[in-house]
Amino acid sequence: MRAHAIVTTVGHRCGSEASFTKVNADGVLDWASSTQPKRAIYPWSRASAYNSSLARFSHRIPYPISSNSYTQQIAALRKAGAALLDLTVLNPSRAFADYPHDLIHHAFADVHDFTYEPHPFGTESAREAVASYYDRRSLTVHPERIVLTASTSEGYAILFKLLCDPGEEVLIPSPSYPLFEYLAFAESISAIPYRLNYDGAWYIDFEDLQKQITSRTRAIVIVNPNNPTGTSLTSRELDKLVLIAHKMQIPIISDEVFTDYPVTPRCDIARTLIEVEDVLSFSLNGLSKVAGMPQVKLGWLVTNGPGAEQFAARERLEILCDTYLSVNAPAQSALPALLSAGEMFQKTIGSRLEANLQCLDKLLIGSAASRLQFDGGWSAIVRLPGMGDEQDSADKLLTEESVVVQPGYLFDLPTSYIVISLLTNPEEFEQGVAALCRLTERQLTQE
Repeated sequence: MRAHAIVTTVGHRCGSEASFTKVNADGVLDWASSTQPKRAIYPWSRASAYNSSLARFSHRIPYPISSNSYTQQIAALRKAGAALLDLTVLNPSRAFADYPHDLIHHAFADVHDFTYEPHPFGTESAREAVASYYDRRSLTVHPERIVLTASTSEGYAILFKLLCDPGEEVLIPSPSYPLFEYLAFAESISAIPYRLNYDGAWYIDFEDLQKQITSRTRAIVIVNPNNPTGTSLTSRELDKLVLIAHKMQIPIISDEVFTDYPVTPRCDIARTLIEVEDVLSFSLNGLSKVAGMPQVKLGWLVTNGPGAEQFAARERLEILCDTYLSVNAPAQSALPALLSAGEMFQKTIGSRLEANLQCLDKLLIGSAASRLQFDGGWSAIVRLPGMGDEQDSADKLLTEESVVVQPGYLFDLPTSYIVISLLTNPEEFEQGVAALCRLTERQLTQE
């Protein structure tokens, strides 16, 4: 029995071979010398499942998982009582002192009927509330196209079951969120990266995307805006993507959870695939980002595209969703009020994002550190030149300045890049950014 090398970290893409990028002399992300991803369904140790006296466990589970040295350092410092500046907080219920606890309480307190009336796609009133959310954005979505889920992650799991058999593949953007591989492996399929390039703005490398398409490809995943790059799909990119998907008869899964948080308004941005009729696609969203309420555990997907293909997809989705019936009734009953409260809270989130972005840009003036341009989302990518090996940027910020960031390699970014949260408390954010500017200057002085 072959044992694959295991490369796992908390929140890190797991794989038998990392796919890090490099940076050329102009600061442009260079993928030419990057390691190509391996097409393997289970890139962790198969042997580990058989070391137990109970050799009965699935290979799709990434076990064992151990935290990396960076995570261990953070845990040790916190245990010792060290005061750390944390620039990674992306949980709105932790990030805001004025979080709308009362509004959420009232939304659930107004639910008086707890009769259980299961429906595979969710109650009609809840789906109408989601349809109204889109209507307020000048998008027409009939409630029959809406499928409620317990989260966006569950939405992915359902769609992977719908579209893929074991051993098949979905294409995912890279850099992007590390969770995709775990979701794919849990369904016994492979997540194959296609490149996003950067030359002052992020864009899809369509040549690479087309190279990754094989007879096993069953879906193309886009995240719009992407996490953490903040990439938004342009209208021209959408047209090209739809053309490829239509030609190859490959559905598109469009993660649109950050669509309500643009930071750079542009007229050429394609906000959603909801009105695209040429190819079967699915738009994912939910309360986690729309309302800043990840704890409520309610998301949804919308079916898009040709009517006959939507109908065929919904018939099969009904079987899958009826198997689990995972969305709880009180959350569905409270959904209209939760969406109303959440859309008010969006303004608070938007103000925090704007203030921290202005602070970041101000502090980076005259610094060798720089941020990458982005269109939306809750994170910013910062380049810290003059760093050494792949963990130097984050490690040195932690040990020398007591600042916690997300290392770029967690998202397959180059070694000198870090990711910081724009939801961070403004005072802590300013102190943390000032610290990373100091570190950058020291590093360059020592060279």
